[in-house]
Amino acid sequence: MPDLLDRNSLSTLRIGGDERLARAELRRQIGRLERHLADIVVEAFPRVQIDTAVAAQAHEPRALSLGELEEIRDSLAARIEEGSAALRERAGVEAANRLLLEQLLEAPAEHKWMRISNADVGLPGCGHWHSRPRLGLLGMLMGWWRVRVSSGCPLAGRLAAVER
Repeated sequence: MPDLLDRNSLSTLRIGGDERLARAELRRQIGRLERHLADIVVEAFPRVQIDTAVAAQAHEPRALSLGELEEIRDSLAARIEEGSAALRERAGVEAANRLLLEQLLEAPAEHKWMRISNADVGLPGCGHWHSRPRLGLLGMLMGWWRVRVSSGCPLAGRLAAVER
């Protein structure tokens, strides 16, 4: 019975040294890839949803074969690549929106009724910038446009008052 608990003994696992080293290396690679995927998910959390589901290899508990460990490693690497690509794409969209926001702030009359939210430029919160006429219909007819900046969520003030 004590030899079943001894992990350092190759005779208890009945596998060769090369296969044991290969399993240890694959588990190390899988752990490193899982940490990298977790970092990507944390970085992208509010803006991009990344698939982190892990498919079960079997219905009963057992030691995975080398081929199954390699499949897990490869699927993690593919998910990391997909997540990184989605994050790069979202960063490009946010950079374009920041440029558009600068143009909106410089010339509100050229961007009539345009609305850019914090989420569009990668900022937290629910505020936004909105190009509107200064005095309603009169301002619209006269060409008096301005950018109005919201203070955030309309319910935030009400919820804070209710909590007091």
